[in-house]
Amino acid sequence: MSKKGQKVHNKKVFIPYMQDQLTLPVSIDSLIPNIHVVRVVNRAIDQMNFEPLLAKYPGGGRSSFNPVMMTKLLVYAYTDKIFSCRRIAKAARENIMYIWLCGGNTPNFMAINH
Repeated sequence: MSKKGQKVHNKKVFIPYMQDQLTLPVSIDSLIPNIHVVRVVNRAIDQMNFEPLLAKYPGGGRSSFNPVMMTKLLVYAYTDKIFSCRRIAKAARENIMYIWLCGGNTPNFMAINH
C-alpha cells in the first residue's frame, strides 16, 4: 500500500519487442542525424574533384568500388578512430553510419587495403 492507502501498481509493462518485424524504415537517411560528422565528411568529399584519380583507372576486368565511396569510407573511419582495414570492413557491414555512407556497398578488408 502507498502512503494514501492506495494499492501500488505491480503489473510489468514493457515496450513492444518484435524481432521478426518485416519492414524497416523507408530510408536509412532518416536514421542519420542532420548534424553528424558522417554528413560533414560526405559533403566535403562530394565537393572534391576526382577526375584526375578516375582517369588513372584502366577499365576492363572486374568492377571496382567507386573511388569516391572508398575515399568517404576511409576518411570517415579515420575520424572515427578506426584504422584497421578489417575493422573498417566490419563497420561497413554492421554500422548504420558506414552503411549509409557506402550506399550499402560492403568492401572487404582486401579492397580497403588496396
